[in-house]
Amino acid sequence: MKLECIKDKLVNAISKAEKITGKNLTLPVLSCLMLEAKDNSLKVIATNLDLGIEIIVPVSVVEEGKITVLGNILNGLISGDSRSNKVTLETKDDNLTVLTENSSTVIKSQASDDFPTIPRLNDEKPFVIDAKKLMKGLKSVWYSSSTSNIKPELSSVLVYVEGKSLIFAATDSFRLAEIKIDTEGVGDFDQILIPFKNIPEILRVFDDIDGGIKIYLTKNQIAFEYDNIYLTSRIVDGVFPDYQQLIPKEFTTEVTVLKDDLMNSLKVSNIFSDKFNKITFKIDPSKKIFQTISKNNDVGENTNKVDSVLSGDEVEISFNQKYIMDCFQSINADSLTLRFNGLNKPMVIKSVPDTQFTYLVMPMNK
Repeated sequence: MKLECIKDKLVNAISKAEKITGKNLTLPVLSCLMLEAKDNSLKVIATNLDLGIEIIVPVSVVEEGKITVLGNILNGLISGDSRSNKVTLETKDDNLTVLTENSSTVIKSQASDDFPTIPRLNDEKPFVIDAKKLMKGLKSVWYSSSTSNIKPELSSVLVYVEGKSLIFAATDSFRLAEIKIDTEGVGDFDQILIPFKNIPEILRVFDDIDGGIKIYLTKNQIAFEYDNIYLTSRIVDGVFPDYQQLIPKEFTTEVTVLKDDLMNSLKVSNIFSDKFNKITFKIDPSKKIFQTISKNNDVGENTNKVDSVLSGDEVEISFNQKYIMDCFQSINADSLTLRFNGLNKPMVIKSVPDTQFTYLVMPMNK
């Protein structure tokens, strides 16, 4: 194999692919990138068996071939050279030689025959989703997934179609996030459960994309394709909880507040919260009082009054402060509503006036 290419294009491909390489002691080839030169293009391939990616880079191929090398070594070398504009990659004595205007490096290769095959779903009929909408849906909910693998369906993001909307949802049983993204042309498909640990890599690969992403589906895999990037992920085999029945339809207390005011109050209160991140909301609409209260026996206590519009019944209820703060990244509006149904009932947060995002938080025990 021998090829020449513009360094910037190669850096972009290698940096994206290298993050997907695995750290598997029993299968060390998963720490590698496979480079395959053919038809004036270089295919950069990586997999950790859960995720797989192929990125095609236009190059000038002098001699076709393929080689497998450690991803972190190649990425560190290519991205660390800021003085060169062109790179030559050549296999010599079964190793990879990397030549630039300023350096010559030899990287030892691994056995290419041991490198796993990336599943190709191109035989399936794809549907297309706007990249920005897809990224917004995944970003808005994935942090609510469980980090435990005991229940795989909870450590995943649910995606399904409802009318002309694509619904994204995630829960760890302590909180729930759901967002409805208006989109057309996605057709109809069964519920998809994407492992939550794969979501950050999907976001990182496609977050800067403008345009439509092709989605391919099979029973066990989902694939995303855009231009020169093809990424495939395992799908969780399980049944997501019927979460709709957990979201109350009526409320006894409602608070409308500026997002920044509530965030600032929570940040100060958190300084005095205990090891469980406990924060208490004291709401008395008749006296126009909405307070955040936190207490730590070793540090002190804090009470903050927050400007708000209140209605309904008086209530005093506690939550995990971190769970509430997490959802602010999904709310672009300036205002939001907090809705309550009394003690031991979940709080529901919605943005105002856009109500496409719903966030539910279970209260903490006294």
